[in-house]
Amino acid sequence: MEPHNFKSIDLFAGIGGIRLGFDIAFGNEISTVFVSEWDEHAQKTYRANFKDDFIIAGDITKINENEIPAFDICLAGFPCQPFSNAGNRKGVNDANGRGTLFVECERILKSKIEAGVPPMAFVFENVRGIMSSKMDTGISVPEEIRNRMETLG
Repeated sequence: MEPHNFKSIDLFAGIGGIRLGFDIAFGNEISTVFVSEWDEHAQKTYRANFKDDFIIAGDITKINENEIPAFDICLAGFPCQPFSNAGNRKGVNDANGRGTLFVECERILKSKIEAGVPPMAFVFENVRGIMSSKMDTGISVPEEIRNRMETLG
């Protein structure tokens, strides 16, 4: 089987923990083509950890999905503060909107599907506390995310 050079994007990237795992697992068969992280201190550490030839994009809610290059794998490390015991546990009602950032992933994935360059996979980090968090409708957050991703195909 011929090697494939997978392209990934790293959303809510933090300092690059999820990417590091993929880089180790895939070696030279994966390259990151886009990174989004709003925290400037995390960006500084990310740049020290990875020598990319592109600028780290800031707040993903302000990035036009058409500015994100085509990719095979979407990596998303959701902020844990809305869900974790260490945070405020407000879930989807977090004042910063951090509890619904999966909607941004959905927006980006949908745009690539509609553009005819559907990604092969996505990995959404399972932060502690998300399994017991509920949407305002009463449905669990993981079930809501699963339903939205299944709707996308």
